[in-house]
Amino acid sequence: MKEKIEKWLKPVLFTAGGALVGLAYYYFVGCPTGACPLTSNPFITMTYMGFIGWLLSGIFGKGCSGSCNTQ
Repeated sequence: MKEKIEKWLKPVLFTAGGALVGLAYYYFVGCPTGACPLTSNPFITMTYMGFIGWLLSGIFGKGCSGSCNTQ
């Protein structure tokens, strides 16, 4: 059970973090005119940034090759 949690924890955290960054980007930078396709809708921005976070979790997850001790 612990191995299963550890396997999915990093992608979930990176995806959630990416979505939060997307939401913050929408509210603080965003596109007030609505002409920008990625930043005119908070759902699209959160989905896009969540996907980027998910991709980054795979990249950073491979860096240790399973030998990194995070404790």
